Parts: sequence; C-alpha cells; structure tokens
Amino acid sequence: MGDSNNIRKPCTRMRLWELPDKYVLEPTDHMATEYLSIDRSSGDLSYTNQLPDDSIPHAQIVFGLVGILRLVAGAHALVITGRDSLGLYKGNPIYRVTAMKVLSCNNNLHQATPEEKKDEAHLVGLLKTLESTPGLYFSYDVDLTLNAGTFQDVAKSEHPSVWKYAEDRYLWNKNLLQDLINQKLEPYILPVIQGSFQTIETVVKNKPVKVSLIARRSMKRAGTRMWRRGADLDGNVANFVESEQILESQGFFASYTQVRGSIPVMWEQVVDLSYKPQIKTVNYENTPIAVERHFRDLRKRYGDILAIDLINQQGGESVLSVAYREAMEKLSDEHIRYLPFDFHKICGHIHFERLSALYDDIKEELSRQGCYLRDPMGKVLEVQKGQVRTNCIDCLDRTNVTQSLLGRKALEVQLQRIGILEPNNTIQQFESLEEKFKLLWADHGDHISIQYSGTGALKGDFVRFGKRTIRGILQDGLNSATRYYLNNFRDGIKQDSIDLVAGHYQVKRGTPASLQISWKETFALPGALATFMAGAYFTSVSVRQLGTDMYQYLYTLMLAGVTGGVVALVRQQGRNLTVRPRLCKMD
Repeated sequence: MGDSNNIRKPCTRMRLWELPDKYVLEPTDHMATEYLSIDRSSGDLSYTNQLPDDSIPHAQIVFGLVGILRLVAGAHALVITGRDSLGLYKGNPIYRVTAMKVLSCNNNLHQATPEEKKDEAHLVGLLKTLESTPGLYFSYDVDLTLNAGTFQDVAKSEHPSVWKYAEDRYLWNKNLLQDLINQKLEPYILPVIQGSFQTIETVVKNKPVKVSLIARRSMKRAGTRMWRRGADLDGNVANFVESEQILESQGFFASYTQVRGSIPVMWEQVVDLSYKPQIKTVNYENTPIAVERHFRDLRKRYGDILAIDLINQQGGESVLSVAYREAMEKLSDEHIRYLPFDFHKICGHIHFERLSALYDDIKEELSRQGCYLRDPMGKVLEVQKGQVRTNCIDCLDRTNVTQSLLGRKALEVQLQRIGILEPNNTIQQFESLEEKFKLLWADHGDHISIQYSGTGALKGDFVRFGKRTIRGILQDGLNSATRYYLNNFRDGIKQDSIDLVAGHYQVKRGTPASLQISWKETFALPGALATFMAGAYFTSVSVRQLGTDMYQYLYTLMLAGVTGGVVALVRQQGRNLTVRPRLCKMD
C-alpha cells in the first residue's frame, strides 16, 4: 500500500473520478501520492498512483466514502456528495449528510443469470432509497457513537482512530465499512451515525452558555414504526435511542444522557389498514429471557436503571403493560426500578404540566444517578451512575415530552453546580435560554420521529411552546394520517432497505434470492384502499339521498356490504404480506 498506510489523517474532501473500469477517489485536503481505486467489475479496493489525464471530464467533489455493499451480482459503493456543518462537538466539527450517491460496480452483470439480474435490480432499488436516508451525521475527528463518560475512558488511549473504539450498536454504516477495515484503508474509514444533533448558544447572567443535544439510534433492531416492535430474544429493542444533553460554559463540560426504547417484551402490531392494529404479544414464554437480557445490557453499560413506562394501563395497550410488569417482577434486581405512569390518564391530551407529579416521585433517584461533570482543568468532578429508560408505545411523542422535562431539570442542576444559577433559579426565568431550550428538544423529537414513523413528533407544540395549541392539534391530526399511510403502503420497502444496510440479510452470490413480490402483492393494498374509499364515498352519498326509494335503499346496502368485504379482505391480505419477511434470509 506504500506511504498511504502511514497516512492517519482522514480524507475530508476528495475528487471522484468515474472511469470506465474503476472509480478513483483523490484526496484534495492533504498531499497524497496514492489514491483509492474501486474496481467497477468487482468492487475490490486498492491503491493507485495514476490519475486520469486531461481528457476526462471534471470530477465530482465528495466528502466521504460511507462503505461498500456486495449484493447478488455486483458491489455498490456509497459516497457523501453533500454535507452541512452544524457546529462543534467536543471541540470538533460535526456534519450532517445532505446528499449521497450509489456507485455501482457491476460491469460483469451481463454474466449473471436472468434470476440474478432480477434480484440484483430489486436490491439496487432498495439501496437507492438509502440516498435519502434522514438524520445521518459524521465527524472526521471525534467518535460520535460514544457519550462523554465512555469517551473519557477511550481518550486515555494514545491517539486512537476515530472508528476503532466506536460503539457498534450506534454505527449506522458498520456493515458497509467491513471491506475498508479489513484492508486497513485508514484515511477512508468514516463512521456515520443516525440520530440528531442540535446546538444552542445564549447568555445567562452575563455568562455564555452552550447546550448541545445529540441522539444516537441503535442498529441492533433498527426499523420503522409497526414493522419493528418490541424486543428480540437477545434483548435488543426497536427504536432504541441514546440522547445526550451537553452543557459547556466557562470551561466546564457537563453531560446528561437518557435512553428510550420499545417495550422490551416480544410483541407485534401487524399493519392491516386498521388505524390502530391489534397489539399482540408473541413468544410469551420467552419474554422474561428477552427482558432479562435487555436490562442486563443496560446495567452493564449505564449502572442503575429507572424504567419509566408511559403506556396506557387500560385498553388496547394494557396487554403490554401486564406483560412488561410481570416480566419486571420476575427480574427482581434492586438496581432496576420499574415505574408505570399512565400518561394519558394522568395528563390527558392537554395537561402535560401534570408530569411534575412524575418528577416529584423520581427526583431523589435522579439526584443519586447524577451527571457527568468536568472542570476547566480537565478534572472529572462527577460521573453519571445510572440512566432513565423511558418508553411509550412508539417511544416518540409521550417519551419526548417526558425526556425534555428531565433534560430541563438536569440542566438546571448543572447550571447551579457551576455557579451560574442559584438554587431557587429555573430555566423559565431566563427568556432566551427558555425559548431556545424548548426548540432544541422539539427539533430533537421531530428528527427521531421522522426516522421511525416518517413524520415529526406528536405533541410537539407542548415541547416547543410549553402549551397545547390549536395549530399543534391540527398538525397532530395530519401527522397521524400520514403515519397511517406510510405504515400501510411505504414502510415495508423502507424496512427492507434498513435490513439490507444493517447486514441482517447476507447475500450468497450465484443463488437466486426470490426477492420479488408479485404484481398482486404490489397493487393489492393500494387498490383495495381505493375501492374502500370509493365505496365509502358512494355509500355516504346514497344515504343522504335515500328518501323512500326502495331501490336506492338496496343499492346503499350493497355498497356498504362491498365496502365491508373489501376491508376484511385487505386486512387479511395485510397480514399475509407482513407476517413473513419481505426479504429472504440467505446463508
């Protein structure tokens, strides 16, 4: 590999040369005599010291190589073609991915069988959806997968590579990086996370205050709302996100982390055109195993755990409440506390200020857990000894309202600890900090929600403005309708693409994968929904025009019956489509 092996500095800007037989990545941010070459037939990586001559059109600028994914009949590279600078994290620039591009390395596709070509086309279609994946962030100089406490331990190592100590569960492109890691292509290995990053700056009592909020989404059970629910047998849960709130002021550095994640029992909610599909527990006898493994992992990583369960204790959600509570009773660990709090019963849809009752119940425990705090000299004054784990059904809306309250309380304590606030001061007394802090958490919740459900968070007006608003309630209605559409008609394919990039499906080349879905499956749900809506419309029109005409009456009954029948068929078809994987696992 020559001198390139000795280059530790990551490539932050490159020219991408697209040649007939290869792609060449030429670093432009530092001197290099060798360049990364990607073979367009095999996807193999190597160094070259040859650049194209002047006859080649001007190259495109790219900002990172996300990785290589090998499919049935070819390989594909994913590069970052657009980025936004968002500010500093631990003193280093953070970027958000704004555009990506798939580079196909399948010049030998003509040698594949018709079945392989068909499967390859299907998988490439899934891969193309990754170009618009929301909420991807990266840094060339600091590991975004580690919170402050973990980073402190890693920082003791001498000049560690950014990726080498990364937390696998939060590394979005772990599966894509394997070829680069195996060949030790250090300058091109770029860790990427999915989540959120925002920063606010203000002045409190004539002292500058900076607050950052970063979310790290786990890839262990990644997916979309409805298509990924609950836990697997290893204890990994859907929509697991670590949120770290960071305070920087006058040389002090403070951090407070929380986690959210789906109810860690084994359950499902199969989409079937119902607005709220039935919630069912599955593999019930193994639920205690999944719960035990989930909390054993949390204890190992975070210390004492306070599990706040915000779901309804009655109604459709109660089956999960019972299963969760019974599993936690069997756990019997003094370092883990399970606390059910029926959010909707206590707070309703507008009285979210009643969450203060929850805070009063747990504030002593929060005080014992503490936070991470480092003084201007670099001395660690305190470490966080525990974690609050919050969930509702989706771990989005009720969860974000609750986490924003805990984040607010933690920030007040931290500002008091470093001498900016008095013990009787609150954030609400400082208008600039109050307004910016609410927006910080509202944006945080929206970003996490978009990645899981496809829309911004519900109840976001309370987090954003401190109260429910008519506009916010109407927006919630629109978001709910959008979620319904996405869950039923779009998220299945999106789930497949997530599973593909996460490495949950290993492709064996030379063996047809039978990945295509039939035209009946493709059009069954949208066609049935259109029939249902048309039937419902004409039924309603007929009812209004009914009068005393017997024929009209019979016609109305017929349309109502057809509509009801279509709904039943669609619900069954929905179950048939979703109970099995949409991609076939291959050895």
